Amino acid sequence: MDYEIFQLGDVALQHGATLRNAFLAYKTYGKLNADKSNVIVYPTWYSGQHPDNEWLIGEGMALDPSKYFIIVPNMLGNGLSSSPSNTPAPYDRARFPNITLYDNVMLQHRLVTEQFGISEIQLVVGWSMGAQQTNQWGSLFPDMVKRIAPFCGSAKTAPHNFVFLEGVKAALTSDAAWNNGWYDTPPNKGLRAVGRVYAGWGLSQPFYMQELWRTMGYSSLEDFLVAFWEGFFLPKDANNLLAMLWTWQNGDISDNPVFKGDFKKALGAIKSKAVVMPGAMDLYFPVADNEEEVRHMPNAVCRPIPGVWGHFAGGGANPVDTKFIDDNLKALLAS
Repeated sequence: MDYEIFQLGDVALQHGATLRNAFLAYKTYGKLNADKSNVIVYPTWYSGQHPDNEWLIGEGMALDPSKYFIIVPNMLGNGLSSSPSNTPAPYDRARFPNITLYDNVMLQHRLVTEQFGISEIQLVVGWSMGAQQTNQWGSLFPDMVKRIAPFCGSAKTAPHNFVFLEGVKAALTSDAAWNNGWYDTPPNKGLRAVGRVYAGWGLSQPFYMQELWRTMGYSSLEDFLVAFWEGFFLPKDANNLLAMLWTWQNGDISDNPVFKGDFKKALGAIKSKAVVMPGAMDLYFPVADNEEEVRHMPNAVCRPIPGVWGHFAGGGANPVDTKFIDDNLKALLAS
């Protein structure tokens, strides 16, 4: 086990359920300095776990463990933190309660403050759903968080994004083996179908036209669809995917007791210096959405990641995109 567990006790969630003996799985990179002033928080993304974040961490990079203490908290529902797959009855599997962005970030705040006694965070950064959590951190804890860098994400899930996720959900739950969440063997047909649905959304039209999957080591389009996309989702737990999907569909940094649905107020609360990096050709977190959000953030710029990798510009698969993100993080941390 290459990660730690932070026990949360009984947690009363935003939507009314109490998650008993809840816990967050997390991993740290680097050492916390004496005055606890070198902290970076880097949340995980939809279906991702802490090892999936490591492409952006390394010597000589912005997220350099020789300089910073980097905390990667695993999102609730991702299979390592409290999730449908590891929660005992009666809140197991299909009965796992709905988790919000607010729930995730409030519990991560407990990890940072209670476990480490940290009162200042230099940077919160994240991709996709990690970007949503990054925005939530910035809005809820503006005096604690000095900088944020959400990339290929949003502060509120757009209706079109919601519809895309309905397709993912339908593909998974139409497999008879899913059995309303009470499966004994994984709904593999549904998981494979999710991969096929996702393939058309995660990457742009020019990516496929230029056959850039060849640069990832795939010999044909079908090879890419089976080996990469079906292979990506097959190992994942269906109930976990659906739990995180609910969190994503209902993602809204203002939907909580602090902002009571006032989205512009939530954006205006983000005092942190912010560099927002949408993927130029992201099909479900479009640049225009981030430009609109940045207009209401006091200290933010929008810097689209150029190129044709779409949402996966932020996934660590393309070295050119990774350098763009890393360069912007270096400049942000130096400011």
